[in-house]
Order: sequence, then structure tokens, then C-alpha cells
Amino acid sequence: MHTDQHPLADRTIQLPDDRPIMHNLLGNVAGEQAIVEDWWDRVSGGSWTDANDNPAALVYAVRTAFAQLPLDDEVVYVKVNHLGMLLHESELT
Repeated sequence: MHTDQHPLADRTIQLPDDRPIMHNLLGNVAGEQAIVEDWWDRVSGGSWTDANDNPAALVYAVRTAFAQLPLDDEVVYVKVNHLGMLLHESELT
């Protein structure tokens, strides 16, 4: 698990617009502004794979298959239009 804060924590970034990034309520958020909170394991205290009752983790689990994302813990919690979601580190750039 991560001991240090994510380098982009507490910053607003623009998500890349060259591939879809799906949110269950917002649809495709590619190109949108996102506030990076921190690594998911630092926010939640554990891996996204163990967050069985967390809606953001459940949606991320589905997205990993469709977007062919790595099944590791290089996952950050962000807010897009005030709604939380998990993104893999590779989706930030």
C-alpha cells in the first residue's frame, strides 16, 4: 500500500480525452476536470479489491474488464462534477 500521498493529490487536473473514461452516472468523462484526492488505499484504508460495498470500487471493478486496466493498487480516488470515482494511475495521463 502507498505510504506517501499521490503526487497530484489535492490538485485539479484535466483528464485525457483520447480514450473513454466511463462513470456510471456521468457517462464518458474523458476531457473533464477532476480533483485528485489521493491514492484509493490511503483514502479508504485498503485495496479497491476489498471494498465490496463501495459503489465507486464496484464500478471500477467493472471498468477494469472493459477498459483492460491493470488489476493492481495503482488506483486514485478523484471527483468529477462532485461525484467520486476510481481511476487507474495510467488513466491520468
